[in-house]
Amino acid sequence: MKNRSTADHLDRPPPIEWHILPQAQVEQRLQTSMFGLGEAEARLRLAQYGPNRLAPPKRRGPLLRLLMQFHNILLYVMMGAAVITALLGHWIDTGVLMMAVVINAIIGFIQEGKAESALDAIRAMLSLHATVIRDGQRREIDAADLVPGDVVALASGDRVPADLRLIDVRDLRVEEAALTGESLPVEKSDEAVAVDAPLGDRYCMAYSGTLVVYGQASGIVVTTGTATELGKINQMLSGIRNLTTPLLRQVDRFGHVLALAILGVSAGTFVLGTLWRNHSPAEMFTMVVALAASAIPEGLPAIMTVTLALGVQRMARRNAIIRHLPAVEALGSVTVICSDKTGTLTRNEMTVQRVVIAGHVFNVGGVGYVPAGDVSIDGRIIDTDYYPALAMAIRAGVLCNDARLREDDGSWRVEGDPTEGALLVLGGKTGFTQHLGDAAWPRLDAIPFESQHRFMATYHRDSDDRPWIFVKGAPESILDMCGAQLGHDGERSLDVDYWRRMATDTAAQGLRLLALACKQAAPQSERLRFADMESGYVLLGLVGIIDPPREEAVRAVSECHHAGIRVKMITGDHAETARAIGAQLAIGVGKPAITGAEVAMMDDAALRRVAMEVDVFARAAPEHKLRLVQALQDDGQVVAMTGDGVNDAPALKRADVGVAMGMKGTEAAKEAADMVLADDNFATIAIAVREGRAVYDNLKKFILFMLPTNGGEALVVIAAILFELALPLTPAQVLWINMVTSSTLGLALAFEPAEPGIMNRRPRPPGEALLSGFFVWRVLMVSVLMMTGALGLFLWELNSGTGIETARTMAVNAVVVAEMFYLVNSRFILQPVMSRDGLTGNRYILLAIAACIPLQIAYTHMPAMQAVFDSASLTLLEWSKVLAAGLLVFCVAELEKFVVRRTHLAARLRLA
Repeated sequence: MKNRSTADHLDRPPPIEWHILPQAQVEQRLQTSMFGLGEAEARLRLAQYGPNRLAPPKRRGPLLRLLMQFHNILLYVMMGAAVITALLGHWIDTGVLMMAVVINAIIGFIQEGKAESALDAIRAMLSLHATVIRDGQRREIDAADLVPGDVVALASGDRVPADLRLIDVRDLRVEEAALTGESLPVEKSDEAVAVDAPLGDRYCMAYSGTLVVYGQASGIVVTTGTATELGKINQMLSGIRNLTTPLLRQVDRFGHVLALAILGVSAGTFVLGTLWRNHSPAEMFTMVVALAASAIPEGLPAIMTVTLALGVQRMARRNAIIRHLPAVEALGSVTVICSDKTGTLTRNEMTVQRVVIAGHVFNVGGVGYVPAGDVSIDGRIIDTDYYPALAMAIRAGVLCNDARLREDDGSWRVEGDPTEGALLVLGGKTGFTQHLGDAAWPRLDAIPFESQHRFMATYHRDSDDRPWIFVKGAPESILDMCGAQLGHDGERSLDVDYWRRMATDTAAQGLRLLALACKQAAPQSERLRFADMESGYVLLGLVGIIDPPREEAVRAVSECHHAGIRVKMITGDHAETARAIGAQLAIGVGKPAITGAEVAMMDDAALRRVAMEVDVFARAAPEHKLRLVQALQDDGQVVAMTGDGVNDAPALKRADVGVAMGMKGTEAAKEAADMVLADDNFATIAIAVREGRAVYDNLKKFILFMLPTNGGEALVVIAAILFELALPLTPAQVLWINMVTSSTLGLALAFEPAEPGIMNRRPRPPGEALLSGFFVWRVLMVSVLMMTGALGLFLWELNSGTGIETARTMAVNAVVVAEMFYLVNSRFILQPVMSRDGLTGNRYILLAIAACIPLQIAYTHMPAMQAVFDSASLTLLEWSKVLAAGLLVFCVAELEKFVVRRTHLAARLRLA
């Protein structure tokens, strides 16, 4: 019997909490060591575990996508009618019906847009190469060949190639914002952490796809491919089905109800006509096809697409790039916006907001990396020259610093640690720039920051050649070095209780703390050593730093609240920081912040309650964000989710509207989103919501305009069947009205401007029907008016001895002219249009009517059109009768508005 290799009996690492295990246990579980695996063993494990890559997504081919566009119940009705008309030899009707079907399918195919590529973007985050130790030798390999048990070496600038348990750490800092939402690089160590530590606090782990920004380390590969945290996000994205928007769901329900109604009425009419009126089945079927054609809103998909596309153009001009067309309208129905914090609501630029010295607390104005702002006490701006301790603290922050503040084309940026950059900006605001400090206080030596000591120190000489040592770091580390403090009245003994109290107070405001101290002395030897850091320092002050909220985001959140939209912050940052930023944005004021660990412990029912009650969620992992979005949707909310990191991608895809940041967002976030903000400005979302509401208003106006046209035609056909009249409209004529004139006219309503006060009303209820009771009444009323005009003219002309072709032509024109007048009525649902603004306020209305008139003249008088549609030329008198039928609709519709307005006003007065 052959000997089994190690890989044959080594189980694939189960889902172990690697961050709680010490190094020795990790090596034992994975049967490896600091010298790495042997090449033979690595090949066996690669065969067992597979390559360190993420599986490509399954895609639907273009042919299947095109065929799926025909999967629509209204199109099924039209295609069935086309087949039967073909069997009966009515080829013109068949051609017109199939042309309408194909046009709608092509528009839907284009609307679906490019295929989902969020998974491609996540896979692209995987490192291409890795420095691995095998057989005790360092070598560079393809990252796809990594296996559990490999030892990987990391250096500054590397992208972590797999999930690693760190075993040898030297000042390692990893940028994890894309994965965890943490706004600052995370300091890493090799010490195990608690079992319940959230992802952002697992300091002994380095995760696939994150970036090393400082230091070096080595780590053992514990998971690869789909088992990594990045792979879990990839799997979450794969398992999330795309939700339709509220409007599409409404239209889908409306389409099913309408199709069933059309089929029911058509079948009933066919039975009545054949059994009661004794018409032949062939003749009755022609009439029923005309009835079905008149009732089906063929132009609705096309007009929806055009209206949404116009909304896309308007939003693009306001820096909101729409990737999926239906998202335009969905924005208008949003009831909850879940926003990431870092880079979305905040600037992602660390800023000093508070400086504490002995006896004084200073507030610092200005945000971001622009070195402009004032220093004040209780709202009173001060000159730092009159506060020597403050000036010395600022000097220490600038000198004890490895970052660089640079200006490029008017834009300020920081090279290096963002926290150190904040200290440089503070120096620039008070006149002590890095350039000035380097010239007057040249650095001679330094001790770089190390996580085990939690401080940085630099040695300088001033212009008088006096030696100085400056130090900055964690307050608890700096306090241990100090025996004195510098205040407004000079140097005094250190008041430890005061500083601890101020540190607690500052941290409670969500500010990150740094302590600054100095010692006027030279190192004990020529170089700065840790022995020089033990004692003798003077504490200069505490600095409170935060990633401040965008000013425009504060206004946008307020506008959203005013519009009845809840704004919730879901971030990977610490709870204290999230709560402080939330308070500045008026999010979750007076309410607790819930952490991801608490979310994980809740069942779905409890989470639904909490999701609506709480507005700030901190330390949230990707699965927590996804569950929160699902919980809100289960509660009936229409959810928009904003974010910029790969950790936001699953929630972005699941949300009704996913909104990604275009400048600082990862490709994974952009590809999972429905909308990308070109300016990374949360305020753009409020603008997009306003546009979305306007789009929905215009769509409802179009439907309110279109349905009476279909209804009037259907009533004309039904009346003809019931009363044994000649058919006033043929199927081809009905489709001419619906596809050519009705769609051309209705398109103008897509250009209607937003109504005043559109952001003062609450979001529409998610389950609201597309047509309210009042809308149904309006549709029925105008349908009867159009039927009266068209059928009345048709019967009048027949009784006067006019030929049936001329009578039908007058009926068609009566419907079209009535549409032209009713289009003007439809600009305002209740307000009168008998004003200059009502008649001329939308020039596209006038252009649409001007375009429709020659179409109808061609339909009526052009021989080629007469051959296709059986139309006939009309006299001037006959045209005047058609015009009178249109005026009837206009006048009665305006009278109805007047009565409704007076009734509503009377009701409001009675309630008052």
